[in-house]
Amino acid sequence: MQLRNLLSTPESILAAFVLLATLWGTSFVAIEAGLHYFPPLLFAGVRYAIAGAVVLGVAAVAAGRTVPRGRDEWLGVAVAGAFVIAAYHGLLYVAELRISGGVAAVVVSLAPVLTATFAALLLPNERLGPFEIGGFALGILGVIVIADPMEAGLGSAALFGVALAFAGAVAFSLGAVLLRPLRTDLPVAALQGWAMVSGAGLLFVGAALLGESPGAIVWNATSIASLSYLTLLSGVVAFLIYFALLDEVGPTQLHLVGYAEPVVAAVGSWLLLGSLIEAEAILGFVAILAGFLVLERHEIAAYVGVEDAHRAH
Repeated sequence: MQLRNLLSTPESILAAFVLLATLWGTSFVAIEAGLHYFPPLLFAGVRYAIAGAVVLGVAAVAAGRTVPRGRDEWLGVAVAGAFVIAAYHGLLYVAELRISGGVAAVVVSLAPVLTATFAALLLPNERLGPFEIGGFALGILGVIVIADPMEAGLGSAALFGVALAFAGAVAFSLGAVLLRPLRTDLPVAALQGWAMVSGAGLLFVGAALLGESPGAIVWNATSIASLSYLTLLSGVVAFLIYFALLDEVGPTQLHLVGYAEPVVAAVGSWLLLGSLIEAEAILGFVAILAGFLVLERHEIAAYVGVEDAHRAH
């Protein structure tokens, strides 16, 4: 039985949403913990090489066709691998050498705002009007509040970490938009599996160029636990839940999971690592969320209207 067949009630959808937010939110904490023992790009590369192989195996069993065909499908794999896996995670992992997982999660929560903005700029059926510009400005304001450049100092490590996490969110969002015209009937799990494997290859190339060595990895209980969690739970299991939810609720509603992740990451950082998220990050998160609500106001209103109609019947 496929996972999406289990999402037959509002309660099961909510439970899956909470589980996905928990798995992806705690991944920021697991990355922060694992970076004490792994060079960053090697860490991300090993994670997605293993996760990609597992996801491709699942896709072969569940979806049947796993090998891309034609220019658009291979180009889609290349875009997802380069932007969504390699660039996003490479920048995020390096960023978390300088900022906490909780702060990184707040910055990355800007991704839905950036995705909507890039879609309005690059896709023919989207438009960029005053509300869209305002929503984008709110999101950017949130990142500026988090970075607090005047307080931190323009050359500070924390400010550089926020800039790297922001660049990662840009890469993820741009990749998501560039993928839209390339979507075919290739199963999403197969696309994601190939993207993970190809993205891992790019991360290994980047690690070699930066001089990262496998000999620098420290294998102990913490590093193995961190890698296992990121690979199997927040990697494979979370992506399978994501695919199932995407079929049920659509992308706009699923984007809201990105605003639960920072809450989970902040609590996880506090409980496991003793890191407290500062007031600036909370204010920045509120501004980013406001920007998303402005940008996606029509889709959210339409969804709420459909839900109200269902309740009326």
